[in-house]
Amino acid sequence: MFNAPWVCPRCFARSVARIGSTPRLFLQRRGLKTDSGLSPALLARARSLSNEHSTLSAHLAEVFDAKLAKRVGELAPIASTLKEWDHANNSIAELLSLLGDPNTDSELRSLAVEDLESSKVALPTITDNLKKALIPRHPFADLPCLLEIRPGAGGDEAGLFAFEVLRMYIAFCSRRGFRYSLLKQEVADGPSEDRLSEAVLEVAADGAYNILRTESGVHRVQRVPATEAKGRTHTSAVSVMILPSFPETGSGLDSSLNFEDPNSDYYVDPQEVRTEKMRASGAGGQHVNKTESAIRLTHIPTGIVVSMQDSRSQHSNRKKAWQVLRARLAEARREAREQELVELRRGVMGGVARMGRGDKIRTYNYGQNRCTDHRSGITLHNLDGILDGGVGLETVMNSVRTWLVDRDIAAMTAEE
Repeated sequence: MFNAPWVCPRCFARSVARIGSTPRLFLQRRGLKTDSGLSPALLARARSLSNEHSTLSAHLAEVFDAKLAKRVGELAPIASTLKEWDHANNSIAELLSLLGDPNTDSELRSLAVEDLESSKVALPTITDNLKKALIPRHPFADLPCLLEIRPGAGGDEAGLFAFEVLRMYIAFCSRRGFRYSLLKQEVADGPSEDRLSEAVLEVAADGAYNILRTESGVHRVQRVPATEAKGRTHTSAVSVMILPSFPETGSGLDSSLNFEDPNSDYYVDPQEVRTEKMRASGAGGQHVNKTESAIRLTHIPTGIVVSMQDSRSQHSNRKKAWQVLRARLAEARREAREQELVELRRGVMGGVARMGRGDKIRTYNYGQNRCTDHRSGITLHNLDGILDGGVGLETVMNSVRTWLVDRDIAAMTAEE
C-alpha cells in the first residue's frame, strides 16, 4: 500500500500564501514527485506512433487491408496507454490549478488533495506501461522455437549436465502444456548414455520463442562429479541456443519472415546448400550403418553445417535438417542486423547492449543449492525446483524478462 504524505488543505493554503511557492513546488517539498518519468524523446516517439495509429485506423475504416490491420493492432497498446497517460497528467494539472486558487473552498480543496495523491500513485505505473509498449516487438516473438543444447568446457561432466538441462526444459514444456518433440539427440561414446553431445528440442507452441529466448547463453554448473574420488568441486559449462522455428511453408508468414520469398531476409537459396547422404552411425542394429538415411547440409556462404540421423527415413532427416539450418541462418542474420545498433549502444550506454550465445548467463551451484542468473542478479536457493522445470525456473525467467525490458528502455532512450 502506498503511504503518501497527507497534505492538510489549510497548511497548503498558508504555505502558498506565506512563502509564495507554487502548488507544484509545495507538493515536491512534501515528497510528492511531479515529474512524469518519461523523457521528451520517448514522449515524442509515443505521440508519433499514436498519430500513425489514428491515421491508419481511419484508412482501415474505409478499405480493409490485412497488413494495415496488423500494424494497427501493434500500435493500439501505445495509443491507448498514451491516452491514459495524458488523462492522468491533465488531471494532475487541473488539480494543481484548483489547489492554487485561493477562492477554492476548504471541502473542495480537501477532495482535490485526495484525488491528486491518487493520481500521483497511478502515474508511475502508467508511465512504465507506456515505456514497455514502446519497445519494438521481437520479429520472432510469435513463432515456435528450436532449443539447441551442447556441452562446453568440462569434459564428461559437461555432457552429463547437458542431459540434465535437456530434461529441465522438457519438464518445463510439460508443465506449461507446450507441445514438444526431440528433433535430435546424440550421446557421446562411452559407458554412460547420459553424456549428451548435442540435442535439438522443438517447442511447437506459438510464442515459445518469446518465452524461452531468456535461456540463450552459457549455463555454468559447479558440483562434485560422481566420478570424483577426492570430493573436489568441478566447473563445467553447457551452451543453450534459442532459434526461431518456421512452419513447413512460409506462405502463412508475414512477408518479412517468408523464407520462400527471395526478397526476404530469411530466404535460403537451395543452390547455396550442399547436401550429402551418409550412413547413420550409432550403437548398431538392423538399420544403422546399412542405409544412407543420414543427411548433412552445408550452407556454403556461411559454412554452417547441420547433420541429422535420428530418423530411419532419409526424407524425415532431410526435413529436420532444413528446419534447423533455416533457424540457424535466421538467427545469425538477425544478429548481424542488430550489430550496428549494438555498437551505438556501447558508446552511449557504456558497455555491451546485449548478451549472446557466448555469454555466461547462469550458474547452478549444487553444493550451495543455489541458482544465480548473472543478468537480472536473482539468486534462488531451490536448485531442485529449478532443474525440475517448475516455479523456480519460471521465477528466474520472469526476472530476466524484467531485466530485458529495463535494458531495452535504456537503450531506446539512448537511441532517441
